[in-house]
Amino acid sequence: MFLVTENRCIAANLIAVILTMCDLSSIDMPSFVAQGEHLRNTHLISLMSNTSHTGRWGTSMRARSRQIAVGAVLALVASGLGVLSAPTVSAEPCGGIGGPGSSPLLGSSGSAGGGPEKNPRGPQGALPSITGNTSSVAWVTGPLSQNSTYDRFGISGTDLGISWDNGKGQTLMAFGDTFGNCSASGAQWRSNVLMRSGDKNLADGITVTDGVPGDSNSGAVVQAATPKFASEVVPSLGLAGVEDTVIPTAAIAIGDTQYMNYMSVRQWGTPGRWVTNFSAIATSADNGQTWTTAPQTIRVNTGITIEGLPQVEESNGKYQMNAYAKGQGEDDFIYQFGTPNGRFGAAFVARVKPADILDLGAYEYSTQDPAKPWSKNVADSVSTVTEPVSELSVAWNDHLKRYVMLYGNEIDRTILARTSLKPEGPWSAPTTLLNARQAAGGIYAPYIHPVTSGNELYFTASRWSDYNVLLLKTNLDALPR
Repeated sequence: MFLVTENRCIAANLIAVILTMCDLSSIDMPSFVAQGEHLRNTHLISLMSNTSHTGRWGTSMRARSRQIAVGAVLALVASGLGVLSAPTVSAEPCGGIGGPGSSPLLGSSGSAGGGPEKNPRGPQGALPSITGNTSSVAWVTGPLSQNSTYDRFGISGTDLGISWDNGKGQTLMAFGDTFGNCSASGAQWRSNVLMRSGDKNLADGITVTDGVPGDSNSGAVVQAATPKFASEVVPSLGLAGVEDTVIPTAAIAIGDTQYMNYMSVRQWGTPGRWVTNFSAIATSADNGQTWTTAPQTIRVNTGITIEGLPQVEESNGKYQMNAYAKGQGEDDFIYQFGTPNGRFGAAFVARVKPADILDLGAYEYSTQDPAKPWSKNVADSVSTVTEPVSELSVAWNDHLKRYVMLYGNEIDRTILARTSLKPEGPWSAPTTLLNARQAAGGIYAPYIHPVTSGNELYFTASRWSDYNVLLLKTNLDALPR
């Protein structure tokens, strides 16, 4: 039996109201903040209400639909529904050491400050020489990449690079925290950016064409006033302790619509640990040019369950970071693999029909019980891969005739692969793609690229010491069949 306190009931009501709103501009923000202050004074978590950020509300918010999710965040923090956060460490990708949510080896950084003493172009060095069954191919991002992203997109450093087929012959790539001129105040930080590529031959790297304002097929989302500066596509509050950043974790195309799953990071913590407010799905009908958050898909990261509010379920914490894979043959489900916030949790799997991807009530969760393998109750979700599982990606591979899963092991600093005939498993024992020596400098977040060639699997990964994304390939014949 669970207990819902008076303050949590207030939070539930706030969230329920906000989730049905289309516009937060009608909210009396001073009164809303005052209510948060009242709740804080009853020994709950404080609402950060610095007036210097009030411009992020109303007309200055770049994505109107994002206001819904922001409102949910504020309601959570004001009411104390948010989970407790870990102590914060600080550093920055623009030549800093270590980083919030990371060790000096493995990253995800959040906003960071630049300064006149910094190299404007960031810390990127030569492509690491990785040889063997898995090898490095080329930098995808950074001033030293073939895409020259500093000069062409205002990107000195970024990470992730989640790749997916848009259904029309292009590969879209979503990146995490992104920095531009490292010598500028704030280092031109953006929570996320998006690039596009039509490159089908990855032997020499991934080519990204120029960004063109208003062109939803061009290499990046850019604005007319800044055609050589990639725009943030899903904005964040940028308030430490409330919403530090918004990070894409998975994406998939269904018909003409793009679906991106992201996490709202409340606060970066000790190495490999961070706290999320929620995960959610944003949709794009214009090939990633603009995104709209679907509020009904928010999975609030709390330690309690509130009946009648599927967004607030304790086990939603299992799906804060995600990966998508499509079923094969007669299997027409979309599979969503989830992990908790941070890099030390297990991996879980859910499935849903493509038409119902925005309906949390339509999801089924793997119980790992042969007698009743799937359940509509997220609380019945049982892990398919044991911890520790960090950022992961999953895709069907025609060469192996199996699903392939890539992820990092934060404890031993390796990049691993598993295979399975079915998304729910059983999954094979892990095969090491990169050992700790090969991953020196901190290689993390392996994301399978949708373009493959025979027994070669291409994937992107991030290198913390350079804070940029590189392309690698691995020989699939080393993986179990």
